[in-house]
Formats: sequence, structure tokens, C-alpha cells
Amino acid sequence: QVDVTAMARLFGYVDVTDTGFIAAVLSIAFNPLFWNVVARWEHKTRALSRAFGSPRAACYCLGAVILLLNCVRSHWEGFTEAMKSQPKLEGLDCHWAYYSGLAILAVGTLFVISSFLALGFTGTFLGDYFGILMEAKVTSFPFSVLDNPMYWGSTAVYLGWSLM
Repeated sequence: QVDVTAMARLFGYVDVTDTGFIAAVLSIAFNPLFWNVVARWEHKTRALSRAFGSPRAACYCLGAVILLLNCVRSHWEGFTEAMKSQPKLEGLDCHWAYYSGLAILAVGTLFVISSFLALGFTGTFLGDYFGILMEAKVTSFPFSVLDNPMYWGSTAVYLGWSLM
């Protein structure tokens, strides 16, 4: 027997019929699906590398598309707008929640940016699927602290933003 009262109360704070919420959920699900399908397709066919004249140009193009989709997901149509239209927990409408969210957001941003700097553009944006490999495994910060700092950092950014 599972007690679902806590989950039912939590869902009382989410308006799943809100179009902004639906758009955010769809874009959050679509983005990684899209870039993984495209990267795997490239790995099998090398079609993008041929179309763009080189694996590096194709990887940079896919990276630019991923960044654009991230902007749509995070700001223009997605997460930020969905958060604004959702009901708010009264207990989180205070200074400590705001500053806690800000601190979590800052730590997440640190992990995301330092991961990007450690991996470089092609390391971050699926260069291995284009045959662009790094010379050695990255073990410097933030990879010395976490196994997946880009994912954990992104999660922290969204959690911090939510609290704020």
C-alpha cells in the first residue's frame, strides 16, 4: 500500500492544463531526444559531415541548433514562462527561499560553465559522434568532483530558478 496523499498535494500546485506548462514539458522532452537522434544518425551515416563539408563544421552547426533549442526551452517558450504561470507555494515566498535558489543557481552555473570550458565546444556538443575525439579523458574540475557535472549543473540551475 502506497500513501499518495503527499503526491496529490504536490500536484495541487501544478496546473497541468496550462499551455505554458505543456509547452515546457514537450520542449524538455524533445530537446535531448532530438539531439541524440541526430547525433546517432550522423554517427551511422556521416550525412551531416558530408553536407557541411567537414565533421567540425557539422558539429558546430548542430551545437548552434542545440543552443537555440535550449534558449527556447529555458526562456522564450518553455521553463521560465511555465514557472511564471504556475501556482506558488506560500512557504517559498520569502527571502531565504530566494537566496537559497540563487545559491543553488550559482553552483549549477559554475558546474555548467566549468564543464563547457573543460570539454570545449565539440566535447560538449557531441563531437564524438562526428569522430572528433578528445586526446584523453577529462579529469580536472568539475569532473574531479562529479561524474556528470553538466547534467547536475543544469538540474541545479532549474531547481534554483524554481525556488527563486
